[in-house]
Amino acid sequence: MKMCRWLGVSRSGYYTWRGRSPSQRAVKRDVLKQTVAEVFSQFKERYGAPRLTVELNENGIQCSRNHVATLLSELDLKARNGKRYKYFPAIQAINHVSDNLLGRQFTAKAPDEKWVSDITYIKIERGYVYLAVVMDLFSRKIIGWSLDKTMTNKLIMDAFKMAVAARKVKPGLIVHSDRGVQYRSCEYHDLLYDQGARPSMSRKGNCWDNAAMESFFSRLKVECLYAEDIKNKDHAYSEVFEYIELFYNRVRRHSANGYQSPENYEKQYYAASA
Repeated sequence: MKMCRWLGVSRSGYYTWRGRSPSQRAVKRDVLKQTVAEVFSQFKERYGAPRLTVELNENGIQCSRNHVATLLSELDLKARNGKRYKYFPAIQAINHVSDNLLGRQFTAKAPDEKWVSDITYIKIERGYVYLAVVMDLFSRKIIGWSLDKTMTNKLIMDAFKMAVAARKVKPGLIVHSDRGVQYRSCEYHDLLYDQGARPSMSRKGNCWDNAAMESFFSRLKVECLYAEDIKNKDHAYSEVFEYIELFYNRVRRHSANGYQSPENYEKQYYAASA
């Protein structure tokens, strides 16, 4: 056999090698590779190597982040990712502008100390719909949201009312936003003051003062909306509901929470405080 002569091996050795069963290590690697692909698909391509590793380890499958990253590369799988947020400054009026009480302190010692809020748009077949969201910085849980075809005061007020209905608001709560005209309205400020909350606003033209909300909107669009052809308001509502209520709050592992979901992070806090 020419190949054996060229490589300097015996024919019997070659046939023995061909008939040898895969090693236990190779079999284990193939099983893990298949599992990684299945979990990647299960989470709708939203998890990269760090979160997949945590998910696998917590389900009894021991593996390292680097090994998972290598397997993802071999499978040609890449989690949904997006470009960095780019800010386009707008001319803002200066009425009802609050001080920046938050001061980029995006952590809290307990729930309902610091909330952040913002609005984003969602492209549909004919125009846009708008989404207002309220997040608790303690756990990064989305506690209020509202979606509509118009970007009005009612949009942000409905999101805030949903948050208030779901939480225990105490006087002194900081509610941070940008300087959008809706957040500067008298109606919105009155609503906050009625709850004993203190409005806080980003500095002019500085998106990083509300970075936690910008980060959430980026993940929402990359992990959910960009993968869908959103037809209308009802379709947008359905996708947002699935992402926030079923995935983000309950399942998605957040790095700020030690890779726990917002709900699990809060449950552990309340259990330790009992």
